[in-house]
Amino acid sequence: MKALITGATSGIGKKIAEKLSERGWELILTGRNEKVLKDMQEQFGNTEIITAELADRSEVMRVYEFCRDKNIDMLVNNAGYGLFGRFEDIDLDDEVNMINVNITALHILTKLFLRDFKKRDSGIILNVASVAGFMSGPLMSSYYASKNYVLRLSIGIHEELRRAGSKVSITVLCPGPVDTNFNNRAGVSFSAKPITADYAAEYAIKRALAGKLFAVPGLAIKAAAIGQRLVPHKLLAAIVYNVQSAKKNGSGEREQNK
Repeated sequence: MKALITGATSGIGKKIAEKLSERGWELILTGRNEKVLKDMQEQFGNTEIITAELADRSEVMRVYEFCRDKNIDMLVNNAGYGLFGRFEDIDLDDEVNMINVNITALHILTKLFLRDFKKRDSGIILNVASVAGFMSGPLMSSYYASKNYVLRLSIGIHEELRRAGSKVSITVLCPGPVDTNFNNRAGVSFSAKPITADYAAEYAIKRALAGKLFAVPGLAIKAAAIGQRLVPHKLLAAIVYNVQSAKKNGSGEREQNK
């Protein structure tokens, strides 16, 4: 079995790589940090690496072309990052780059690998979203919106696959706060205790291998994902604003790996 993992050099992506390697999977890892990728390649064995900047569409296509004839069994779209601040204050170029990584790169890889998976009627797609995907997020509006896209895209594809009777599966991971560099780089901190990247990765893999659509780790986050349906959108946005404003102030910096 072979998996392609984007954003593999830290956080959830790195832990997913470790856990799949322990299960005997061959890996193809991509990220921006070549040194870390080489260290992981040496650590795991049976691993190929490709350094790429997924904010650049041509780089996304280069990753696909590198992998297209390698019989990938699982695509893990983990690369992503957040920006904190008022919508009008966040640098436009930074924001567009974030959208390119969080949405465009994931969209392209999901579509191209899904086509390949459907041709042979097997394969797993694991898209990393967030509990943010269930709601609007003032002070991180673009990030929340990007995770809404990932969540809704994955749900829609799941229904298409179900109706086609396909053996291809798609899982969307929606964690709450996770103890990774993502939080520091986004310029935020959390009052709630985060789960570990190790726990999130193991939970995601188990749900994906079982063919489950949703992977929402932690009882509190499950409750939040369900409970938000009962709250009017405007009120929920006001609640989220208050939660966000309690976080560390400042504009976010880039973090490609959750």
